[in-house]
Amino acid sequence: MSKRGLSMEEKKMKMLEIFHETAEFYSLKELEKIAPKTKGIVVQSVKEVLDDIISDGFVQMDKIGTGNYFWSLPSAAGATKQALLAKNKKELEAINEKIKEVQADIEDAEKGREDTPDRRNLIAQLNGLNETSSSLKKELSAFGAADPIKYEKKSKAIQVCKNSAVQWTGKSASRTKSHFVVGYWKLINIA
Repeated sequence: MSKRGLSMEEKKMKMLEIFHETAEFYSLKELEKIAPKTKGIVVQSVKEVLDDIISDGFVQMDKIGTGNYFWSLPSAAGATKQALLAKNKKELEAINEKIKEVQADIEDAEKGREDTPDRRNLIAQLNGLNETSSSLKKELSAFGAADPIKYEKKSKAIQVCKNSAVQWTGKSASRTKSHFVVGYWKLINIA
C-alpha cells in the first residue's frame, strides 16, 4: 500500500517546524531543497504552502536585492497568535453588543403588540378590509374596458389617428387626382 500524501494543514505545520527548529531565514530555492528531504513536502507544493502560511501571518517575507527571503521565529508566531486572539475578542464583543441592541429593539417593537382583545379585533377588521379591497380591485379590473378615463384616452388617440390619416391621404389623393386628370386630358387630346 502506498504512503498517503500530506494534507495542506500538515504541510503548513511541517513548513513552520523548519523555520522554528532552525530559527534561520531561507530563500524559496533553499526551502524547495530542504522541505522534501527533512519534512516530506513535495517540491511542487512548497511555494503554495509557503504562500498560505505567509497569508496567514505565520511567516514573514522580505525582498532583499533580487531575492525573497522568508523567516519565522517561535516568539513571532506566539505574538501573531496573541494579536489574532485580541482581534477576534474585539470582534466577538462587538457582535455580542450588536446582539444586545437587536434584542432590545425586538423587545421595544413587541411592547405595542401585546395580544389583547382590542388588537385581535383590529387585526380581524384589517384583514376583512384587505379582502374587500382586493375583491373590489378585481371587480374594477373586470370593468376596465368601460372605464370613462380609459375611454376618453382611447377616443382622443383615435381622433389623432384619424386626423393624421386624413392629412396624409388627402395630400396623396389630390396629387393622384391631378395626375390622372391631366393624364386623361392628354390621352383624349392625342386620340
